[in-house]
Amino acid sequence: MRSMTLEVLLPFEIFSREQDVTSVVVETAQGSFGLLPQRLDCVAALVPGILSFETASRGEVFLAVDEGVLVKTGPDVVISVRRALRGDDLARLREAVEQEFLKLDAQEEAMRTAMAQLETGFMRRFASMLDRPS
Repeated sequence: MRSMTLEVLLPFEIFSREQDVTSVVVETAQGSFGLLPQRLDCVAALVPGILSFETASRGEVFLAVDEGVLVKTGPDVVISVRRALRGDDLARLREAVEQEFLKLDAQEEAMRTAMAQLETGFMRRFASMLDRPS
């Protein structure tokens, strides 16, 4: 039986490295996306959600992952995400995605909006200073 190697990478560490993975299911903006060992190479943008993978020895394993990217080349699947959580209870993992990852994304969006407003105000004041006669 063919299998894959799965690596889940965080910005500063390797979160998980799994051997003998027989299938991987991730969530994209277009819906759930499944990988089997014989699938062609691909790249996919991931949204916050539940990643599941299956191995012969451990059965089905669930991870909550934040947005990121998946790259499959041959038997290797590399997933790079901002945050990830491991857990046995699927309901708690789903709740963690909804409360932690999506809430943080909303806070980051509010921060980006505030920064854009500050930058716009600064540029407007700077431009008015340049327009003044000396």
